[in-house]
Amino acid sequence: MTFLTQPVIRLILPVFAMGAVILSSNELVQHPVEMTVGGIDLADLLTWGAFTYPIAFLVTDTTNRLFGAHKARLVVYIGFALGVFLTGVAALGLATTAAVAKNSDILTMLMEDEEAFAMLRTAVASGTAFLIAQLLDIAIFDRLRRLTWWKAPIFSSFAGSMIDTAIFFSIAFAGTGLPWMSWAAGDFCAKLVMIALLLYPFKLLVALYPSNLREA
Repeated sequence: MTFLTQPVIRLILPVFAMGAVILSSNELVQHPVEMTVGGIDLADLLTWGAFTYPIAFLVTDTTNRLFGAHKARLVVYIGFALGVFLTGVAALGLATTAAVAKNSDILTMLMEDEEAFAMLRTAVASGTAFLIAQLLDIAIFDRLRRLTWWKAPIFSSFAGSMIDTAIFFSIAFAGTGLPWMSWAAGDFCAKLVMIALLLYPFKLLVALYPSNLREA
């Protein structure tokens, strides 16, 4: 067995992919889509995070299909810790910058600086929603894994996205005065589109992966 074919080594790519998706989505979800289409202001309906977060389900479902539910859960746990850690570091960085500028301490700025606190709150919301939604996705996918190839990723991602959207937006934005309910509705619709678009990459990744290295 070579270094690159060892079971744990094969999970490095999905783990880092998951961490990158969480970090980028936590930042992008704070930025509305500043566009108008057909007289509809998309800033009231969508954030850019809606287009990156569904990739987390692609990572989870591909890992589940190739290596089984146990390895998929391992990727989720490690990716969750990595993503929240990186987001927390980003929040501390913003708080540190604000503390230097205002001659204050970092903890005070973490709570009082609007941008730093938003990032911290986003990290908490993202971590909670991510963990629950991804574990639900894995459980549903595992139950449906023997059906037609597209059913497991479609139904598991649909359920996971619905739960993720509800938990994330209520924790991250409730009480802020921002149009978070319309963002949540738009976010969920965008996730459904992305789930459909990511079906082919899922099928391609599974087909291209060497069968002798699969564990499920």
